[in-house]
Amino acid sequence: MEKKIALSMRGITKRFGSVVANHHVDLDVYQGEILSVLGENGCGKTTLMNMLAGIYYPDEGKIYKEGEEVVIRSPKDAFDLKIGMIHQHFKLVDLFTAAENIVLGIREEGKYNLKSVNDRVSQIAAKYGFHIDPQKKIYDMSVSEKQTVEIIKMLYRGADILILDEPTAVLTPQEIDKLFEVLRAMKADGKSIIIITHKLHEVLSVSDRVAILRKGEHIATVNTAETNESALTEMMVGKKVSLNIDRTDPVDPSPRLQIKNLNCLNAEGLPVVKDVSFTVNSGEILGIAGIAGSGQRELLEAIAGMQPIDSGEIIFINPKKGRPVTFYHKSLKRVKQLAAEGAFHGWNGKPVTFEGANNSVIRYLVGSGEVLFNEDEIIDLRGRTPLEIRELGIRLSFVPEDRLGMGLVGSMGITDNMMLRSYRKGHAGFVDRRQPRKLAEEIIRELEVNTPGVNTPVRRLSGGNVQKVLLGREIAFAPKVLMAAYPVRGLDINSSYTIYNLLNKQKQNGVAVIFVGEDLDVLLALCDRILVINSGAITGVVDARSTTKEEVGLLMTKTDTAERKEAAQ
Repeated sequence: MEKKIALSMRGITKRFGSVVANHHVDLDVYQGEILSVLGENGCGKTTLMNMLAGIYYPDEGKIYKEGEEVVIRSPKDAFDLKIGMIHQHFKLVDLFTAAENIVLGIREEGKYNLKSVNDRVSQIAAKYGFHIDPQKKIYDMSVSEKQTVEIIKMLYRGADILILDEPTAVLTPQEIDKLFEVLRAMKADGKSIIIITHKLHEVLSVSDRVAILRKGEHIATVNTAETNESALTEMMVGKKVSLNIDRTDPVDPSPRLQIKNLNCLNAEGLPVVKDVSFTVNSGEILGIAGIAGSGQRELLEAIAGMQPIDSGEIIFINPKKGRPVTFYHKSLKRVKQLAAEGAFHGWNGKPVTFEGANNSVIRYLVGSGEVLFNEDEIIDLRGRTPLEIRELGIRLSFVPEDRLGMGLVGSMGITDNMMLRSYRKGHAGFVDRRQPRKLAEEIIRELEVNTPGVNTPVRRLSGGNVQKVLLGREIAFAPKVLMAAYPVRGLDINSSYTIYNLLNKQKQNGVAVIFVGEDLDVLLALCDRILVINSGAITGVVDARSTTKEEVGLLMTKTDTAERKEAAQ
């Protein structure tokens, strides 16, 4: 039986000034199918879908709904045509209930009858297999529940074509499986579903066909059953790309960073990091997994000196084997504690000795000679600002989740953003632009940053290129500890594997790498250990080589603190 075309796009072109986002794109969407849209960052996927949702209007081309030409100039026009888009960042009112959010903006005769709305929402949920309480407030909901509200909001309005932008980005494996069950039920009911995603294994799992865009043009649409990850990647990028993460064994791992009983509060005085303890070793990648908003951002910002700490310790350990220096008396208690915990394992396995009750010197026996270590080699970072941490000579780099809000200045070029780490070295109001420019050119060349030039404002670059600039700058700092929060979020497959390779190289150079990720397949393939966090507390630490996605997923939703594993183990 021949499938009926629900929606067609013909010759769609969209320009933003001199930039061509989409160029003569032809695309068909069938009734009762799941179509995935793939492509590198900046290839025009979201722009194309935004024209279906009424957010943008095409400069050229036509759109057809069930064979008839239609004009979509606004989201209202899209709703009238039964087209709905669920964006990656939800558009919900936290103080309202699920039902109130669902009917918000719908005109009805007389007063709203919330009881009938609740009943209608429950009917839609039961029909497709959703689990939702219509009277539950948004601020009490998990991420997957909020996503459910967004989807039901579109179904309530009668949408028969749904567009989902990165729908699995912040879901656990169990929640992803449940979402896919719902999408299949909607497909069976005749709904047409379009998914924008970068996760190839999910594309192959749930979609019927895949449309590939490259540099704004439609390259091909293929049947999912007749393709594979390598073929899809080659069509996206235009060349063969290796999809293997070459994980090596940890390189001479020794404690580099110790977090002890760390607690942080948010602006309202509520705990966001709860009694967290773990150790980060040099020469390894420690992954952090958790549902979005579980305290990952606050934890990394606390280590970087950007988040106030209520209590606890953040100890940086910088062993310099063979350099005679001195511990002062005030640090003896702390050093003994660290020694008892095994923090100094790695100096040929020799024991630590303490000479004299009042002696201010601690001797480490290494090989045949005595080596002394200075207090400054073990530093509590608690309460120190990022500038103070840097002035102590500690090379700690942080790639934040908010790339343009915290990491880079969007209105400045790549050269000027390189200078953010060096401008204080200028004299009498002058700064040296030669070295930052040279660094900018090296990053553009080595990381294949797609930019018109070193002075192009970074806000004009695609997400993948912005991330390459930020990560390249932080790596050029030659860090001892590199923390990266969601460094591949929203990036295409080619850019993502470039980032993975960069992190692996840092690990091989002896850097202690902390990687916060949302794709469990990547965490399992890239990391050496995975720390799982939920509601600000550690629920487990597992060996990435021997654990499973299911085990990590269960830990991500675990709330019982009685059986938590200590990361220091």
